[in-house]
Amino acid sequence: MLTAPQGNVEEGNKMSASLGGKKARKQDGFVRVRKRDLEKLTTEVMQLREFLPRVLNGDLIETLHKARAAQTMREHLAQEQDQLQQECLHLQSRLDAAQTECQKEREEKLLLREQLWQSGAELQQQADFCSGLGSAACSLLWSCSAKEDTVTHWLADGKLQSFLAIAAQTLESFVRSLDEEVKPQTEDHDSQDHQFVLALAGTITNIAAVTCGRDFLSGSARVLMDTLMKLLELMKPGVFPKLKVLMLMTLYNVSISVKGLKHISENPGLLPLIRTLLDDGDWEVCLHSLRLLQSVLLEEDAPPPLGSSLRDPELRARVGRLTSRAQPGLRLAAQQTLEDLRALQQGRGL
Repeated sequence: MLTAPQGNVEEGNKMSASLGGKKARKQDGFVRVRKRDLEKLTTEVMQLREFLPRVLNGDLIETLHKARAAQTMREHLAQEQDQLQQECLHLQSRLDAAQTECQKEREEKLLLREQLWQSGAELQQQADFCSGLGSAACSLLWSCSAKEDTVTHWLADGKLQSFLAIAAQTLESFVRSLDEEVKPQTEDHDSQDHQFVLALAGTITNIAAVTCGRDFLSGSARVLMDTLMKLLELMKPGVFPKLKVLMLMTLYNVSISVKGLKHISENPGLLPLIRTLLDDGDWEVCLHSLRLLQSVLLEEDAPPPLGSSLRDPELRARVGRLTSRAQPGLRLAAQQTLEDLRALQQGRGL
């Protein structure tokens, strides 16, 4: 058995001497250990001293590396967070500016829309005023043109050519703006625009009804005649028949002149146009188409294309269908035209 070290014994003796020879206290701090166990413990301690630092050092180094990496990552994340916060603040600032600008543009848009509406209303008022003024002025012209002296005075004044050019442009613009789907029952013929166009076309018709007027149209306004035929071709069946009647009356009045009849007859689209208008559905359009056809039939020296068109059985068939219409004037005109076609065919050997 082993005992405590000598040093400790000496210290114990000194303590006993200092207490005046009193008996030493029981030595509770010493433990008896077997030598074999002490050696085993010593061996284990030595092994721990040898291997524990290796394990602890490796784990510690790895832990330190991880800690440093974590610290670096934390700093990096902190920097990224700061950067994202800065970007967020910047984006928030831009968003606020964009919202402010959007609100400003919205208010400006509302203001512009209000101004546009006001301008549109004012423009519509001006358009209505101009339409009313034009309708009233052309109605006066239409009424005045019924007198031959007025037309003669217009020709002497030298302003009729420019008037007819403007009239042709106006009629063409109006006809091209007509809604092809509008049915005759729904047309507003009492509108100022329609009255304006009717008065304009009626004035031209009255000019053509005067001898000096039709001579002027035959020689100096042939473009107007071609325009009228083109517009009649563009207008769909049943659409604005009153305007069609006035334009057909103009062409008929011009055809009374030898030069006018020759110019109209040379138009290759004349007979196809008349053939189409004979099926218009409005009896007045059919009647004036027949009168124009009768006037063309008087042309003795008809151009070859016109003579070929007069041989068309479909033309005679359409004229023949009109002989059974209820209107007496239309029925009579159809019968006369059919007789003229037959006489023309027999006389020219067509």
